[in-house]
Amino acid sequence: MNIPLVDLKRQYQAIKNEIDEAVQCVVDDTDFILGKHTQDFEAKFAKYCGANYCVGLNSGTDALFMAFLAIGLKAGDEIITAPNTFFATTEYLGHLGARPVFVDVDQATHLIDADKIESAITDKTKAIIPVHLYGQMADMDKILAIAMKYHLSVIEDCAQAHGAQYKGQKAGSIGDIGAYSFYPGKNLGAYGDAGCIVTNNEQHASFIKKFRNHGRASKYEHDQEAYSSRMDGLQASILDAKLAHLDEWIEKRRLIAQKYNKLLKNVETPVEISSGKHSYHLYVIATDSRDELLGYLKSKGVEAGIHYPIPLHLQKAYEYLNLPVGSLPISERAAGRVLSLPIFPELTDKEINYVADCVNEFFAQKL
Repeated sequence: MNIPLVDLKRQYQAIKNEIDEAVQCVVDDTDFILGKHTQDFEAKFAKYCGANYCVGLNSGTDALFMAFLAIGLKAGDEIITAPNTFFATTEYLGHLGARPVFVDVDQATHLIDADKIESAITDKTKAIIPVHLYGQMADMDKILAIAMKYHLSVIEDCAQAHGAQYKGQKAGSIGDIGAYSFYPGKNLGAYGDAGCIVTNNEQHASFIKKFRNHGRASKYEHDQEAYSSRMDGLQASILDAKLAHLDEWIEKRRLIAQKYNKLLKNVETPVEISSGKHSYHLYVIATDSRDELLGYLKSKGVEAGIHYPIPLHLQKAYEYLNLPVGSLPISERAAGRVLSLPIFPELTDKEINYVADCVNEFFAQKL
């Protein structure tokens, strides 16, 4: 069998009529940049997340950038986050003259270890960025308590957490700002780049809404030098059509994860915290034989992935932080052991069983 890590073609075929209608509607309206379709999606996604505001942007990376600007991040400031994330989480800091401070992660969940945050705070610390990795939310109660104690902002990196919950609250609705990516492979994905922020803070929302659109007060009045990061109507309309299916897709992902958990042997399966609801953007196992297993799965037609093979503190871009190998041992160990197996709502039981059989066969041959 040939099983991809994610199959967007199957998703499209399942809702083809809805997507085609959504695209045609935008074309008929010639409403391509911001406009009604973007506004409609912003309102619906804010409601879905349980937030007062949603501002559509052209990528999840820009969502983080806008969040940094909204909280007033400036040269010399520091933010605290985990190193086992995609580069975009911290990428814009250097452009602003700020710098990341990395703390290690929890051994079981690979989420930022909230117990290690406080010792990393300095008089330069401006914010904490919990990354809701793989579709599971970080320990927001502890993080918010620390932030309140030290008067810090909390920016939730929700790029992998569409539909994830912490004590009944959706990702992005708990901190000061939540930053979402709608990259095509996400649980809620566009057909190109797109992103947004969600927030309950009217001042943050107003700032980002203006800053994404050249600092405009009106078409030809500009209150400040700003930026262009506008969600287009086509992506908004596609996301709107998909949003109606998101909860159903998440439940299917959760069922697939449960099936994997029961079938797989000789690997560490994901740990879901009791206070949250994992949305399983990724289904990530861990094993000391990761690279060998990856090669074996590939030979059997099973596509798997590694998220992420190099922690940020060991990236060339962050050599200036002087954090050598061994600085963050749990993150580093995870980077050499994690493997993402195929998971998408349209995955069949036959395919799930085949993937699990391949994993189990690999270890049976090693015994």
